[in-house]
Amino acid sequence: MSFGAIGQFPAYRPRRLRRTAALRRLVRETMLEASQLVLPLFVRQGKKRRTAIGSMPGVFQLSPDEALKTAHGALEAGVLGVILFGIPESKDETASGAYTRDGAVQQTTRALKKEFGDDLVVITDVCLCEYMSHGHCGVVDEKRGGRVLNDPTLALLARAARSHAEAGADIVAPSDMMDGRVGAIREELDKGGFADTPILSYAAKFASAYYGPFREAAESTPQFGDRRAYQMDAGNAREALREVAMDIQECADMVMVKPALAYLDILHRVKTEFGYPTAAYAVSGEYAMIKAASAKGWVDERAVTLETLLAMRRAGADVIITYAAVDAAKWLREG
Repeated sequence: MSFGAIGQFPAYRPRRLRRTAALRRLVRETMLEASQLVLPLFVRQGKKRRTAIGSMPGVFQLSPDEALKTAHGALEAGVLGVILFGIPESKDETASGAYTRDGAVQQTTRALKKEFGDDLVVITDVCLCEYMSHGHCGVVDEKRGGRVLNDPTLALLARAARSHAEAGADIVAPSDMMDGRVGAIREELDKGGFADTPILSYAAKFASAYYGPFREAAESTPQFGDRRAYQMDAGNAREALREVAMDIQECADMVMVKPALAYLDILHRVKTEFGYPTAAYAVSGEYAMIKAASAKGWVDERAVTLETLLAMRRAGADVIITYAAVDAAKWLREG
């Protein structure tokens, strides 16, 4: 873009278009709307279960019936999508809870689709960490020092994704960062008659310190080591673009950058480079920091939340996954 033709002061005064709220709205370049927000839900089996998460005020572990109530409130506020994270009652070394028909995600998906039909977009997180006894996102080889094995993990991820599609999920979202998982899932979905089910890939997911509160919420802290051997290094931007390109080649329908706030440069480059529908995940640590600072009276929660989400939109996000979705939607409606 060339700025050579711009007028000069005092004839040209950019402040003219900032004088009133109506003028500012008229020329705003980036819009934030409730329909662009997705609310994460942590779901587990049972009834009337609503367990508060200490590090994430206002966020709960929910049984399917409680998830229905929360989703109803989100829809009323104008939020049209939720993403489900399952918490099993027991874990094992094959992540069997991830693909069982009666898993928490599968139960909740069926309940949500029965209640809301196409009015609510149900996205399901496809990963194994919550279901593995060791807390890692794939099959572990104990003889090789607990190394996470890529290729044996793909079949389990594909099986989990298919079980979500069978339950009625509108979109499946693999978040494991195994190489080749998008292609494996696409093949399994197509084979099962779910060629119309889109894949939202966590294409550039970084090994981030911002995930701390999530691990409490999802009960998914690794029992040994960390996830740096498969999630991305924070210093790598070009590698992120290669990851996104690979997932698009494997037929991902949407791509995601996670976390969002500390990686706005990556988000912008992904959107600019590929032009694909792009999601940003405003993760648990980002949410918790704003909540904590607001509780201390150090920041205005509403103003900081909306400004942060707008920054993600400005950087290139078409969709924003955020724990503040319902509050943000209400604030936007209030103007």
